[in-house]
Amino acid sequence: MKPITVYLVRHGQTWFNRYNKMQGWSDSPLTPSGIDDAKLAGQKLKHITFTNAYASDTTRATNTAKMILKANFNSHTELNITPHFREQFYGYYEGEDSPKAWYAVGQPHGARTFSQIIEKFGVDASKNFMHEADPFHEAEDALTYWNRLQKGFKQLREENQNGDNVLLVSHGTTIRSIVDKFGKEDGFVVTESPKNGSISKIQLTDSGIHVLSYNQLEL
Repeated sequence: MKPITVYLVRHGQTWFNRYNKMQGWSDSPLTPSGIDDAKLAGQKLKHITFTNAYASDTTRATNTAKMILKANFNSHTELNITPHFREQFYGYYEGEDSPKAWYAVGQPHGARTFSQIIEKFGVDASKNFMHEADPFHEAEDALTYWNRLQKGFKQLREENQNGDNVLLVSHGTTIRSIVDKFGKEDGFVVTESPKNGSISKIQLTDSGIHVLSYNQLEL
């Protein structure tokens, strides 16, 4: 049986991205460069026939997805908006300067940057550390986060068939988390976040989720 191939695109650059702020469930518009990111991704994917297209329910993801579909030659599908592939929720740290936030989260564990946190403890630990550091404890921990994403993968499996190509526009930490969790056996070691407008490919098979490529600016 043929797998479901998911073209996983990170949204175009936003103003929060430009200013290096924590952008989870908060939303900010695409910058002019971010619009170019989306259009370029559309050009790279214009010959792929998508059975279905999905986007996180943030404007940065939905607007990126709409521009990709507008450029496509072969697909005539409606865009499905889903909260399941929304970015990680950073709780109290939403909108905070990113280096400042990760210092506050990692310093009690002997790590001063996000890179040091994931190098020493792993990507899932960064979620748990942020949940602990949040004075409201509303930032998503790893279990809460993955319960949400698993609902998204269930949706993709239920609404698509073997051999289908699917577009999914999501977020940097979410794409990075997916590749980190499911890509190790496929030889992927995640050392950096995917670039805005980049394309990663995963496949949903009977045996699980497999990573084909990560953070590609060219197909």
